[in-house]
Amino acid sequence: MIVFVFITSLLGLMALGMPVAFALIGCGLAMMLYMGITDPQIIIQNMWDGANSFPLLAVPFFMLAGELMNAGGMTRRIITMAMAWIGHIRGGLGYVAVIAAVIMASLSGSAVADTAALASVLVPLMRNAGYDINRSCGLIACGGIIAPVIPPSIGMIIFGVTGGVSITKLFIAGIVPGVMMGIAIMLAWRWSIKRDNPRVEPKRSMRERLVETRNAGWALVLPVVIIGGLKVGWFTPTEAAVIAAAYSLFVGVFIYREIKIPDLFGLMYRAAETTAVIMFLVAAAGVSAWLITTANIPQQVADMVAPFMENKMLLMAILMVMVFIVGTALDFTPTVLILTPVLMPVVKQAGIDPVYFGVLFIMNNAIGLVTPPVGTVLNVVCGVAKVPMTGVIKGVTPFMVAQLIVLALLVIFPQIVMWPLQMMSR
Repeated sequence: MIVFVFITSLLGLMALGMPVAFALIGCGLAMMLYMGITDPQIIIQNMWDGANSFPLLAVPFFMLAGELMNAGGMTRRIITMAMAWIGHIRGGLGYVAVIAAVIMASLSGSAVADTAALASVLVPLMRNAGYDINRSCGLIACGGIIAPVIPPSIGMIIFGVTGGVSITKLFIAGIVPGVMMGIAIMLAWRWSIKRDNPRVEPKRSMRERLVETRNAGWALVLPVVIIGGLKVGWFTPTEAAVIAAAYSLFVGVFIYREIKIPDLFGLMYRAAETTAVIMFLVAAAGVSAWLITTANIPQQVADMVAPFMENKMLLMAILMVMVFIVGTALDFTPTVLILTPVLMPVVKQAGIDPVYFGVLFIMNNAIGLVTPPVGTVLNVVCGVAKVPMTGVIKGVTPFMVAQLIVLALLVIFPQIVMWPLQMMSR
C-alpha cells in the first residue's frame, strides 16, 4: 500500500502542475501521514542532509565551466576544428556535430548546455547546406545527450552521491559507452542521408587544418587534464570541477579574450540559477529518499522482481525498460533522484556491480531527454532552430534507436563498461 501512496501522490501532484521539487516534498508528506509520522522537523532535516554533500560542490563549478566555455569561444573553436578536418565529406556537417558533441561532453557534462551551443552554430549551417532540418535537429539532440555519459558528468555526480557509488569510477566507466553512443549515431546518420544530396564544405588544406587544431588546442587540453588527474588520483571530481572552471575562465579572459570582466556576473548568475534548481531538487529528494528507506519500498520492489534475481542480464533488461518508461514522463534529474534509492538496494541484492548499473542507468536517463512528451533536449533544439516538435520527433527516431541498441549491447556485454576500470586497476 505504501508503494501505491508513493506513486499516486507523486504523479498526482505533478499532474496538477506542481513543480517536481515541491511534488517530492508533498509526496513525502503523504507518506508521513500514511505511516503516522507527524514530526515536521524530519522534512527540514532530510532536505538539509540531502544537499549537504561535498561532492555536490562539483555541480555549480561544472555549470560555471560550461557557461565560460560557451562564452569564451572554446565551443565554437571545437566545431570549427572538426569542420576543417571532415566538413568536406558527404554528410560532413552531421559528423562534425557528433565529434564536437563528444569533445564538448568531456568539457561540461551538461546535455542542455551542449545541445544549445551546438544547435546555435550548426543548425543554420546545415539548413543552408540543404540538409533535412528535422533530421539535423534530431542528430544534434542525440549528440547532446552524450554529455551525461562521458565524464565529467553532472548526472553521474548526482547518482554517485545519492547511491553511494564512487564518482571517479563512474567517470572512468562512462568513457567507452559515451564514445559508442557517438559512433552509433554517426552510423545512423550515414544510413539516413543516403538519398539526400546536401552541399559539402570546401576541402581545407593541411595548413588550415593544423591552424584550426592549434586554435582549439586550449579546449582539447582540458579533458585530458581532468581524466588524467582523476585516473592517477591527483584530485577528486569536486576539485576537477574547480580546475575546469578556473581553466575555462583563464582561457576565455586571457587567451581567447572573448570574455570581458563585466560579462562575468551574467555568466555566474546563469550558472547559479541552474545550480539552484538542481540543488533544490536534490534537497527535496532527500525527504522522499529517507521515507522510501523507512517504508522499506526497495525490499518490496525486490520481492516483485525476485523471480529474475538469479539472472542478472534479464533483471538488468527489466530495470532498463522500467527506467526508460519513467524517463519518457520525467526529466533527467528527478528520475535519477527518485529511482536511485529505490533501485540501488535491488541491484546490490542481485549482485550487480553498482558502477555498471550506474553507467547504464545514466545512459538510459540521458536517452529520456530526447523522448516525448517531456524531451527537454528536444525542446531546446526546437527552440534554437525554431522548428515544430512533431517534425523533430520523427527526425530523432533513427538516432534514438541507435543509442537504444548500444544500451542493449551493454546489457548483454557488461564487460565493455567495466573494461577501463579493469585496465586502470592493473
